[in-house]
Amino acid sequence: MKKYLFVVAAIALASTALTSCNNDDNKDMPLPATSVISFENVLEPKDFVESGTFAGVGDEMVKAPLVLPGQSISFTFHAGKGQALMFATMYGVSKDWFFAPANPGLKLYNDDGTPITGDVSAQIKLWDNGTKDNVSGVPESANIMEVPGVNASQLMKLELSYTKTSSEFMLKITNTSDAVMANTTPFSPGVWAVSNVLGGKLLNAMPFYEAGKKSNAEITPIAESGNNEPLSKKILANTGIITGISPAVVVVYTGDVNPIYEAGKKDAGMGLKNLAQMGDGAALKASLEKMPNVKMVYVAGSAPVAPGEKVEVQFESTENDRVAYATMFGYSNDWFYANSEMIAANFKGDVTAKTALFDDGTAVNQYPGAGNAQGLFTGKPEAEDLTIMEVDSKMFPLPATNKVVKVTIR
Repeated sequence: MKKYLFVVAAIALASTALTSCNNDDNKDMPLPATSVISFENVLEPKDFVESGTFAGVGDEMVKAPLVLPGQSISFTFHAGKGQALMFATMYGVSKDWFFAPANPGLKLYNDDGTPITGDVSAQIKLWDNGTKDNVSGVPESANIMEVPGVNASQLMKLELSYTKTSSEFMLKITNTSDAVMANTTPFSPGVWAVSNVLGGKLLNAMPFYEAGKKSNAEITPIAESGNNEPLSKKILANTGIITGISPAVVVVYTGDVNPIYEAGKKDAGMGLKNLAQMGDGAALKASLEKMPNVKMVYVAGSAPVAPGEKVEVQFESTENDRVAYATMFGYSNDWFYANSEMIAANFKGDVTAKTALFDDGTAVNQYPGAGNAQGLFTGKPEAEDLTIMEVDSKMFPLPATNKVVKVTIR
């Protein structure tokens, strides 16, 4: 009997010890912590993606920056399908006339997305600014109207050429007004601009003037005296590269290697290319979920994030976990923002300073927001096979990372 009681007591003691051990083990296991990571597009939208000025050289007798009859000037610019080139220059021997295409500007692509090249002179118009009487030059206050009885295309020849790889146009403007003696005139220095696109629409479809309405303080100096400085200053101040960002892929992982990408190595073929070129993170998420060092994968947002918008997602992590993320620079061929440094998953605060813009190396770059092969214009990128590297800020006039995206963990 005593032996039986001893055995029962021993079993009970062992059971107690085992239970105690299990409880201790549970206490040692770290509990998951919940965090929220947000991605905010903080860009200040600009109406124009690219702009500039042009001027002639005059001649030995007319020492002024004019495009004289028989002379030509040219300039280059970038544009994608749906974008247009606006420019303006004075009809020099008038009181207040100026040349400009009808709004929103020169049509650059056919409806099927192919570029328009060759002679596009039929698109030029001659406008009366309505601020001076055409005979006396006395100030007046009339609406901007097309000059009647003058065929502008006989006075100015416009020729477009196009480079597909860079999505770059060159416009050549030739003064052919000497062919119509009654309208022979020099052209003044001018201004040109290409409007940005947001949500499938031009941000400024009437960039310089509006026919049928009164003129403005910037186009009037060009029309009256050929002074392009006021318009140039206004347009330049409102010119800049903009972008949306894609829904962001967020991964919680262990170890010292970012599972999304490695700078200096080629795209691993796990779906980052889809994110970088089209903003689609589905394939990348699926690939990451199969990796042994990846604990969880999340996606913040379900649609492109425009300037002024924000998306966020909640994630769980434990001690020693890390977090990584990637979101497309939408107005590019294959760029993405990602953390450039390791980030502890339990970190709280602004991690924008640990974020950089990377080139996936899988598509030839074009001018951001003005490249016809970009997803923005439903184009097909030209493939390349380079390593993933940070984007060279000298390549294009790009805004700083913290002027585009703000990444915060709380």
